[in-house]
Amino acid sequence: MKDPDQPRRLLKQMVMIRRFEEKCAELYQVEKIRGFLHLYIGEEAVATGVIDTLEAGDAVVATYREHGHALALGVEPGRILAEMYGKAEGVSMGRGGSMHLFDADTRLFGGNAIVGGGLPVAVGLALADKLKGNDRVTAVFFGEGAVAEGEFHESMNLAALWRLPVLFCCENNLYAMGTALNRAQTQMRITLKASAYEMPAWEVDGMDVLAVSQAATRAVESIRGGAGPHFLELRTYRFRAHSMFDPELYRDKDEVNKWKLRDPIETFRTMLEADAIVTSDEFAAIEAEVAVEIDAAVAFAEAGTLEPIHDLTRFVHSEEVAR
Repeated sequence: MKDPDQPRRLLKQMVMIRRFEEKCAELYQVEKIRGFLHLYIGEEAVATGVIDTLEAGDAVVATYREHGHALALGVEPGRILAEMYGKAEGVSMGRGGSMHLFDADTRLFGGNAIVGGGLPVAVGLALADKLKGNDRVTAVFFGEGAVAEGEFHESMNLAALWRLPVLFCCENNLYAMGTALNRAQTQMRITLKASAYEMPAWEVDGMDVLAVSQAATRAVESIRGGAGPHFLELRTYRFRAHSMFDPELYRDKDEVNKWKLRDPIETFRTMLEADAIVTSDEFAAIEAEVAVEIDAAVAFAEAGTLEPIHDLTRFVHSEEVAR
């Protein structure tokens, strides 16, 4: 293995995302977090495996299920949680909440509540980088439900036509909110849609963090080498409902339990322990490290401040509205 630190790094990152999301669910139930909340539990291998292959300066555009992407990119957990609390110390000053995380320092360009809305943003970022001669890659994450949107096809076409440095990452979790893929798409092999735009496209086991990392590494290296956009269909599954408001009446519990047998954290940990790469004691240490970081994030959010009333018209550019 080229990077001996990678296994432990990937494992800890997935554990961090899982425990962070579990804490968010707990805080939501006691009304510390309000509004919409979409959890990434079950899909940790996707954000972890892809973002680990990116370099400083590369950009990430995500969906409204983006806490995992933000954490994997290096956004401070406390600032993410403060945003969900609506505190001014949050990444979007408490104005965006769970679905609108944005962090210029790490080049996280959303968090986007519009299905497929991040796709044209990613194409624009990549076009800017190409025109400036920057050696950067933009990775854009979206669900399989977004492929039904017009901007998906427009973005794919322009990226291919202009050979832009974009990595399209389709997080195919089989359900666009509550609609199963086989009830919405006549062609369920999403890679074939990408191939229609003459774009290299691969199907990847999104529950296997090493498979994700290997596919993303290959794609990113090719994109950075000038080969134009690439497409990954990452076949994954969310273990929780679409959102905290979702009664989840559209899928069978047996199906969910079957997917849980392929939990990306447990399967990776088991493999690492079997290969004597990580011991059970080391995994316990990782859990302890993560617990300390989560506690610190909660404390930061709890100690945060609400935006002063006199600041509420900041960023409002209409004088009529401001008055």
